[in-house]
Amino acid sequence: MNPNVGNTDRIIRIVAGILLLSALVFIEGNLRWLGIIGLVPLLTGIFRWCPAYALLGASTCPTARKPG
Repeated sequence: MNPNVGNTDRIIRIVAGILLLSALVFIEGNLRWLGIIGLVPLLTGIFRWCPAYALLGASTCPTARKPG
């Protein structure tokens, strides 16, 4: 797996993931379980690989860009 998530994108994903996961603690009721969705951006930020980017052939990582 080549990285396809750049540094800025990575930071945004990690922060968004942490904020969504915080819903598990701060929101009451059944709606709080939607915070588990925060695992997706958190993990894609940590591993620097996004399956959606891979399917679309997109990349925000400067090292993964192909010349031409």
